[in-house]
Amino acid sequence: MSYDTKLHSRDTTAASNASSGTVRTETGPRYRDEIFSRRIPAGRRTYYFDVKTTRSGEDFFLVVTESKRVGEHRYEKHKIFLYKEDFAKFVRGLHEAVEHIKAECLPDYDFIGYPQITFPDSTESGD
Repeated sequence: MSYDTKLHSRDTTAASNASSGTVRTETGPRYRDEIFSRRIPAGRRTYYFDVKTTRSGEDFFLVVTESKRVGEHRYEKHKIFLYKEDFAKFVRGLHEAVEHIKAECLPDYDFIGYPQITFPDSTESGD
């Protein structure tokens, strides 16, 4: 699995980005600036982790996109928008779900490359 990391906005045309929500004009991006992007190819699917600025430009949020090829030139996209106050809850919930799959559903599967994550003990669980 390879990872592509890009800082700043992707340099592409308006026509190719119209379906992704990033429409460029001659004066620059029409929507929020994408300041970081990580592309994760995974077979017929590609996942994107994009950090964008809010409309005010003073805050940031994360967009997780699954892009799945459903035809020769057609893609289906699903997006999750995450805001800073939900990051810890989301990461913990994702980790707990994957740990459950590893321990209860697929105990004999070798999860090669799966990172070992340890959360600090705290009285505030982020719920």
